[in-house]
Amino acid sequence: MKCSAGLKMQRELQPFNGISQLAVGNPFQQKKYGRRTLLCRPQAVASRTQRIMESVSVSGEVGGAGGAYSYEALKRLDQIWSNICSTQEVVQEPQQVVSTVPSSFRSSDLANKSQGSYDVLVCGGTLGIFIATALCAKGLSVAIVERNVLKGREQEWNISRKELMELVEVGVLEEEDIDRATAAKFNPNRCGFERKGDIWVEDILNLGVSPVKLIEIVKKRFISLGGVIFEGCSVAGIDVYEDAAVLKLSEDKFLSSRLIIDAMGNFSPVVKQIRCGRKPDGVCLVVGTCARGFEKNSDSDVIYSSSSVKKVGNSKAQYFWEAFPAGSGPLDRTTYMFTYVEPQPGSPKLEELLEQYWDLMPEYQGVSLENLEILRVIYGIFPTYRESPLPAAFNRVLQFGDASGIQSPVSFGGFGSLTRHLGRLSSGIYEAMNGDYLESQDLSLLNPYMPNLSASWLFQRAMSAKKHTSVPEDFINELLYANFNCMQRLGDPVLRPFLQDVVQFGPLSKTLGLVMLTNPQILPSIFKQVGIPVLLDWSKHFVMLGYYTFLSTFADPVVRPLLNTLPSKMSFRWKRHLEAWKYGAGLDYKL
Repeated sequence: MKCSAGLKMQRELQPFNGISQLAVGNPFQQKKYGRRTLLCRPQAVASRTQRIMESVSVSGEVGGAGGAYSYEALKRLDQIWSNICSTQEVVQEPQQVVSTVPSSFRSSDLANKSQGSYDVLVCGGTLGIFIATALCAKGLSVAIVERNVLKGREQEWNISRKELMELVEVGVLEEEDIDRATAAKFNPNRCGFERKGDIWVEDILNLGVSPVKLIEIVKKRFISLGGVIFEGCSVAGIDVYEDAAVLKLSEDKFLSSRLIIDAMGNFSPVVKQIRCGRKPDGVCLVVGTCARGFEKNSDSDVIYSSSSVKKVGNSKAQYFWEAFPAGSGPLDRTTYMFTYVEPQPGSPKLEELLEQYWDLMPEYQGVSLENLEILRVIYGIFPTYRESPLPAAFNRVLQFGDASGIQSPVSFGGFGSLTRHLGRLSSGIYEAMNGDYLESQDLSLLNPYMPNLSASWLFQRAMSAKKHTSVPEDFINELLYANFNCMQRLGDPVLRPFLQDVVQFGPLSKTLGLVMLTNPQILPSIFKQVGIPVLLDWSKHFVMLGYYTFLSTFADPVVRPLLNTLPSKMSFRWKRHLEAWKYGAGLDYKL
């Protein structure tokens, strides 16, 4: 797609108190035409991003991250991001979405006025459809409430077949459905470090899955199992009674259930209430495109690190890249540019990142922007919190997916973590429903502390550029190359879990030890980059990671045979503890 870089001025005659304004020329210049005086004022010149995006045909928005492609949606998201950056550390009294009603719903006047009653209501269908279908397959009555039409976005999700098989194991998909939903396959996959070297792997994030096809397959299965979908319905509030949770919709309509699952993503109003409007501890900003015109288009980049920190606006950013063949055509390729930042005044906006993307992406991919046809422009912000996963704050309300904070802080998008935890969560929720263990302290066991997730915070901090720092500008690139090179030397049992956002005690210990032995010169820069307080905090989670590994390896075999001898509720709780040890140590991952 060819885009002119020239500035275009528009001529408009607009009446203003009987005098027309001509929007060209010097802003202070006046010209007289007969009896009329024309005031000359400049109009705002469209940015390159605006010109490109407005020239691309986009379809309607869908739910979920990355479900909108228009320039107007970009500006809305940038405004949300600006508000996050400008807020105080703690904002009191956000909108109260969830309220507790200390009485019985069944004995109230509202009981017979509900538009439907279900075991489980899932708010947010893009990723919520997966947990809803898994619960439906276990025999529960489930309904989904979705603000938009429940359909997947056009842009593909990148994932490994191993992760998709998790959906087969819980009954959400048949194995042949994976092939039906897969739009692209590609190997090999590169971990590249500019001016340092490349590391090549196979079968890591090497499938491009069509969300449109995948969600349509799961949607049909959900309906065939008796599931119900309410599309075009927004959540107005939730009332938690002693015996039910009531989901309020618009126009005084409401649905009742025993449990409500919040799958409304990173910007869930329920999560905002629970976190009291606190700003995120870190954010991953992502921009990119799916474009046509790439002659070399057979392999992928899992991660490619720029050689040095770049200045953007009043801030600095370390850019990372991902690139994958797209399933829409042999010359179509998706490229993402992303960076990790702390939300603070002056942080780069998405449009500022896109302006740099148009210059850097052609250099990165060895193409000319003028020779590409932009099919869609992609962007998103992914906030993360140290206090994750998010425990249940209310009876009968549970966060799921991105809303729960279960995804890795270095990941953008929670589909991979969803597949990993879906079996654990669907079984736990089913047991909670059968035993009526729906108080907040019981539901919190389903989103427990996981030291491997908390330990990942050090990686995000190490990969975030600081505005004022004494470390070399190529430090992050050098640090990543040192770590990946050591992981490659240690072999697949170390490298492959890490590339799929799974941190384990043994592989992490070996990698850190080898890095310190082979690259001791970077240790002072690590201390400067992340800071002593962060390292001390990380050390606690590293010790807990080792402790959970010990418990899962040695205590689990002793406790598990005793579960059937325990009272029902105690058995439920101990099962959740065993799962927390296993998943919190990353031992659920098998090569």
